Amino acid sequence: MPADTAHTSAFLVSALRSVEIGLPDLAAAEDFFVNTWKLTVAARTGDVVYLRGTGADHHLLALRSSATPVLHSVTLRARSAQALDQLAQNTLLHGGSVLSVRAPVTEPGGGEAVTIRDPQGRILRFVHGDTLHADTEISEDKPIRLAHAVMNSHDVAAGLPFYEKALGLRLSDRTRIMAFMRIPQPATGDHHSLALADADNDCLNHIAFVMPDLDAVMRGGGRMKDAGYAIEWGPGRHGPGDNAFNYFVGPAGFVIEYTCDVEQVDDSYLVGQPDDWKWPPGRVDQWGISAPPSARLKDAQKQISFVQSFEV
Repeated sequence: MPADTAHTSAFLVSALRSVEIGLPDLAAAEDFFVNTWKLTVAARTGDVVYLRGTGADHHLLALRSSATPVLHSVTLRARSAQALDQLAQNTLLHGGSVLSVRAPVTEPGGGEAVTIRDPQGRILRFVHGDTLHADTEISEDKPIRLAHAVMNSHDVAAGLPFYEKALGLRLSDRTRIMAFMRIPQPATGDHHSLALADADNDCLNHIAFVMPDLDAVMRGGGRMKDAGYAIEWGPGRHGPGDNAFNYFVGPAGFVIEYTCDVEQVDDSYLVGQPDDWKWPPGRVDQWGISAPPSARLKDAQKQISFVQSFEV
């Protein structure tokens, strides 16, 4: 086996695919995510709506009717069916629990999946062989794919090793309040796809969607303001990841972000430490024009927890 093939086969996860959330007013949420956020309905079954971007992923967001806002799962794509089995084994070895072993997915998108709960209670699904859309496009106003999901942790130092050892993710940067993890790629890939944020809870922090360019991020901010959603943080450009951003509090209090220009890195990237990511007084981003995150945003970033009882 060639060296590069052997190296690639050691990677278990290839991408962040989708997030499933529960909201009390499903119809209003669908209207928002389709007409304002600019996703498209890919499928619907019963009380779940599946929304896609302009990229190949079958869906980026699954909206489920729920009595209270809740995070059901974060789904990543595994590199192979065998990787699904390995992820399940690794989960048990490193203190997590397997909620469902490898089995066919019955929901839209298909493929096979394994569902786990990490040692701090987050539910992660891994799929392989799921449907990919052929009609991809670049639209100036529509999200392409997910950029990242950030989840709070009451103890980042304790939570991070599971993602590194069980899932094979790699730390890109550690700031005072965030551990940024990337999905290793044979070549270059996004600076981070998941992150753990220092907090006094283990709730969802936010979900970020990749837009085609900076103009799309800014036009999206204008569209959101027109729809009555204030920019709660931004516009700005982050340090770790180098991505431009606008943050909003969306339906049911879920924090969502438009972003672009995510830095592409490989294994030569030097892991940054908190002292490497300090801003001058009065700054919260590279540009120095953004106000700090609003109090409303900070509050929303600690309200949405994972479901306690997961149904496969």
